[in-house]
Amino acid sequence: MTAFNSFRSSKLVSWKSTGRLQQTLANCIERRGKALHSGKGSTVRLCPGFAGEGRYFDYRSNLIPASIDFVQVSPLCTTLCKNGFRVRTVEHLLSALEAAGVDNCRIEIENLDAEERDAEIPIFDGSAREWVEAVDEVGLKVATTRDGKHCEKMAAHVNEPVYVWRDDSFVSAFPSNVVKISYGISFLQAPAIGSQWFSTPSVDNLFYTRQIALARTFCIYEEIEQMRNVGLIKGGSLENAIVCCTSKGWLNPPLRFNDEPCRHKVLDLIGDLSLFAQFGNQGLPVAHIVAYKGGHALHAGLARQLMGE
Repeated sequence: MTAFNSFRSSKLVSWKSTGRLQQTLANCIERRGKALHSGKGSTVRLCPGFAGEGRYFDYRSNLIPASIDFVQVSPLCTTLCKNGFRVRTVEHLLSALEAAGVDNCRIEIENLDAEERDAEIPIFDGSAREWVEAVDEVGLKVATTRDGKHCEKMAAHVNEPVYVWRDDSFVSAFPSNVVKISYGISFLQAPAIGSQWFSTPSVDNLFYTRQIALARTFCIYEEIEQMRNVGLIKGGSLENAIVCCTSKGWLNPPLRFNDEPCRHKVLDLIGDLSLFAQFGNQGLPVAHIVAYKGGHALHAGLARQLMGE
């Protein structure tokens, strides 16, 4: 069995064994759908990966690690970029893979335009359900290195409080024996959303599948025109997001949970913090993560803080 010891780390975290071996998919699986922001179709093929190599995207033979090192600031989604090639809206897919324990995975992406340097992951219904079902369809197996060895799965335990903030928004992590998340949002301009808090007792695959993965992305109706004017949500519809009007409330009920918007923020957070993963180890830090009015940039900021940047 192999353990990787050359972690990029800091005094903020200590890497410890989870008592499990790294895993990967038992077989390949493919999904095709429309992207939220570009509105274009793309095909994503999830394939088994070698232990110790983690999750990475393969787009036109360009390999882009699912790592915080390659995150590019972009509005309303998380984007990975390397050598001029970009993969957008990775957060729902990575959230599902992290929660399911798919530690190593090659993610191949194809789209119709052979010259396009940007790709985007399909949005499906705006939740992570499609990806959870895809993983369940093929199942998992213990991953092996290229020379046939197993790797112990490690996790980063937070040693002291860590936080990032902007104005009245923050994302923080406190020492804990298990992964817990408490998330708050505030949309006072839309009373149907208002202020919400959602807390997890702990985050495991069963809890994620039942309580988080089904939560869909959401938006404010009055902001749609502005977003489309700057080239966003070209593929958005009432089929892949829940839309709230400031005066009339939800335009496409029913909600899957009363606090579905807040749960979706937890889904996003898990996907963004999965980018903290190194060498096929756990991305989510073992900590009580507390966030208020966070977003992709702050989520990534916490991962960078934990990395010691």
